[in-house]
Amino acid sequence: MAKQDKSEAVAELTDAFRNSTAAMLTEYRGLTVAQLKTLRRSLGPTTTYAVVKNTLTKIAARDAGVEGVENLLAGPSAIAFVKGDPVEAAKGLRDFAKANPLLIIKGAVMDGRLLTAADVATLADLESREVLLAKVAGVLQASLTQAVSLFAAPLSQAARAIDALRAKVAADAPAPVAEPAAEAPVAPVADEEAPVEAEVGDDAVDTDSAVEAPVAEAEPAAPEAEPEAASDVAEETTEG
Repeated sequence: MAKQDKSEAVAELTDAFRNSTAAMLTEYRGLTVAQLKTLRRSLGPTTTYAVVKNTLTKIAARDAGVEGVENLLAGPSAIAFVKGDPVEAAKGLRDFAKANPLLIIKGAVMDGRLLTAADVATLADLESREVLLAKVAGVLQASLTQAVSLFAAPLSQAARAIDALRAKVAADAPAPVAEPAAEAPVAPVADEEAPVEAEVGDDAVDTDSAVEAPVAEAEPAAPEAEPEAASDVAEETTEG
C-alpha cells in the first residue's frame, strides 16, 4: 500500500473511532465474501463493518485516543463501527456468530471503556434502546396517571366538603323577616249636608228648588169625535 493510501486509511479509521458510539472488534478468518455481506446487512444501516489492517488500526486508535485495543488486533481483523444503538449491533454479531461459528467476537470499545467478549455478550442480552424507551414511557405514563388520580381525589373530596358546608350554612341561616306592608291612605268622607249640584251645559240646576217646584196639572184630554153614521156618509156620497 502506498504511503498516501496508508495515511488516508489511518485518517478514515481515526474518524470512525471518534464518531462511533462503540467499536466492536472481531476475527473473520474463514468467512466468505458472501457471508460478510450477509453480516453487514444484518447489522443495520447505522453500523459499518470494515475489514482492517492491524498496524494501521493501532495507529488510528492511538490518534483517536482509544486505549487497550492493541491486544485485540491479532489475526484477520474486522471492526463494527456503531453509530446507532450498541445493543442492536451486539445482538447482530452474537446471532450471526451462533449461525457462523467462524466469526469470533474479541471485544469492544464503548464510551472510552474497553469491553471483553463476555461484556459484549452481556450487552447483547440487554433490551434494545427502543424497547427500553417504550418501557420507560409506559412507566412514566402509569406514574403520571397515578399521580393525577392521587391529586384529583383530594380535590374532589374538598369540593364535596365545600358543597356540604355551603348547604349547612344555608340551612342554619335565619329566615328573613318580612317588612310590614305600607297602609293605604284613607280617602276623606264627603260631607252629607253639602248640597249636590248637577251641571247641565252652562246652567247649574239647584236640586232643592227642582224638588220644591209645583207640578203643573195635566189638562183633560179632548173628547173623541163620534163617528158619523154610516147612512149619512152613504147619502153624501150619492148626492155628490
